[in-house]
Amino acid sequence: MSDLELLADDPEWADVTPIRQYENVNPIAPIFYSEEYKDATDYFRAVVKSGETSPRVLKLTEKIIRMNPAHYTAWQHRYKTLIALQSDLEEELRLMDDIAKQFLKTYQVWHHRRLLLTAINSVDVAQLELEFLKDVLEVDTKNYHTWSYRQWILAHFNKEARLWAGERPYAEALLDADVRNNSAWHHRFFVVFSSGVRLGDEDREQVLRRELSYAKEKIALAPNNPSAWNYLRGVLEFTKTPFETLASFVLPYTASKPPAPEDEVVDLDNPLPSQDAELPCVAALEFLADVYEKRGGDETEKAVEIWRTLANEKDIIRKKYWEYRIRDALGKAS
Repeated sequence: MSDLELLADDPEWADVTPIRQYENVNPIAPIFYSEEYKDATDYFRAVVKSGETSPRVLKLTEKIIRMNPAHYTAWQHRYKTLIALQSDLEEELRLMDDIAKQFLKTYQVWHHRRLLLTAINSVDVAQLELEFLKDVLEVDTKNYHTWSYRQWILAHFNKEARLWAGERPYAEALLDADVRNNSAWHHRFFVVFSSGVRLGDEDREQVLRRELSYAKEKIALAPNNPSAWNYLRGVLEFTKTPFETLASFVLPYTASKPPAPEDEVVDLDNPLPSQDAELPCVAALEFLADVYEKRGGDETEKAVEIWRTLANEKDIIRKKYWEYRIRDALGKAS
């Protein structure tokens, strides 16, 4: 006796004529589906054709989704059925929690939750969803779909005290755990700059100082972390602050070795690289070259020399890019 749970053997589905997938007479590259999957999708095509929305359709779509979480038609018909039956959508969220954690890189998982939250339209539920996403991000702290969904929740419901207030501390906690978490850096930028002005951040000059100080502290901790340097650049570009203003901070990171302890001058605004830092830092060299290029005139040659060093010694993998920068700068200078 077969252990397969086929709908063809289930009396509940005896009134439905399954529709098989058309694959031509002699398919060139047939997909070898399991018997259980073929059986389920054959019946699914039949219910889609008839437009059936019923409790057994919910069971069927869940079965298909658990076998193939990227089956977007199954997700869509499931949502249509939930709405038609006026089902408890919060219960549906909880039912789908384990699927979200198991298949978190599947886009359809998060799109379904987004549809559910839109239909529920509750800040209380949105708040619970943010807590759920913290658990999911513990599994994979850099999953794009999860982060996109989190940011959609914040922007869609847009409640300062209930939702936004904890986001910068949350991103900070993630960066304390892993300073190279580029997703957490991106989320911090989204919260502080890209999404509007948060409550308590109305003084944008103070916010600029805070964020530059934060980025510099993290760079001092791990000088060769491109995420922190990218954040620093992003802050400067967003606020239209000249790179020149940070030249004194960047310069020690372009040296061949950290300053000797006896030569260190304490400057809280410009933390120095640690004694075990690997220098020079490629991101610092690139930053300083941009400063020199912006100054122009005789300083352009200093930028060219840095780019040559990057192309031939420090960042050979981007050699063609640095050679382009050299040609471009010299072409403008001539």
